[in-house]
Amino acid sequence: MKLLVTGGAGFIGSNFIRYYFKAHPDAQIINVDKLTYAANLNNLSEFESRPGYRLVRGDIADARLLEDVFDTPLDAVVHFAAETHVDRSIANARDFIHTNVLGTYTLLDISRKKRIGRFLHVSTDEVYGSLAPGDSADEQSSIQPNSPYAASKAASDMLVRSFWHTYRFPAVTTRCSNNYGPYQFPEKFVPLMITHLLEGKKLPVYGDGLHERDWIFVEDHCRAIDRVLEAGRAGEVYNIGFGHPVPNLEIVRRLIRIVGASEDLIDHVADRPGHDRRYALCTTKIRRELGWEPRVGLQQGLAATVEWYRANPAWVASTRSGEYLAYYEKFYSHRDASLAQL
Repeated sequence: MKLLVTGGAGFIGSNFIRYYFKAHPDAQIINVDKLTYAANLNNLSEFESRPGYRLVRGDIADARLLEDVFDTPLDAVVHFAAETHVDRSIANARDFIHTNVLGTYTLLDISRKKRIGRFLHVSTDEVYGSLAPGDSADEQSSIQPNSPYAASKAASDMLVRSFWHTYRFPAVTTRCSNNYGPYQFPEKFVPLMITHLLEGKKLPVYGDGLHERDWIFVEDHCRAIDRVLEAGRAGEVYNIGFGHPVPNLEIVRRLIRIVGASEDLIDHVADRPGHDRRYALCTTKIRRELGWEPRVGLQQGLAATVEWYRANPAWVASTRSGEYLAYYEKFYSHRDASLAQL
């Protein structure tokens, strides 16, 4: 397979590239990434000189850039690239609309013109909105996004749906619950709690901490994407999740026990605007149709994630300081990058 992966220097994208090369040693990947603050090339430094891997720095809303990239014959597109941080979308949603909506449209339009054989759009459970206690969303549930981030992802989902229904373009969408694991940017909930714990800092928890989320280890998500890429039905949506939502406060307490710290570090802070109370997914469809199951339990995954952050303080320090951003400048623009070997 020759894949175009967008947003491959981010948390889930870089974990997917690492997983895909391990599972498919002969694969070839072009990674198109804008290299914003949430990307980190240190996540993929082991692949810089690997035959069959190329990084192209650029914006997926740049049609000219994508035309250049698509001059290389490709089998499939796996579309991760997105602005994802809810708090940032509340402060200013412009970048979210640009990348998540205009960028997805541009990528779809050129992929269709180039007759790409498979387009996998990676979305989120947040498009379903906040659920009542005990409820879960399946693929037929209504879309009710409540944050600017979720609204931008819902819009991109609808664009993908429209390309299938209008053009029979072979696109498929996955909607995943909250991911955690190695290489996640420290502003996100789990790595924020872990890094604060390892440094003896207070643990800021929004409101009462009883907002429920379904947490999945990132490699389980990557395996699911691989399975949908291989055998998912065009035009369909597949939910991906562990299947056991828990309150945020329970995650914090589990991490405290793993590290051996005190619950006195918990600091309840003012809740954020419009904070959804519960996300939960029904994942019967992907389990039944594609035979996928999560392999990493919550306690096992959290412990492994704590150990990764404990073992990689230089990565955390570089990410916090912004030093990792200077690493980007060693890469040329997309028009100077060589794609000839793919």
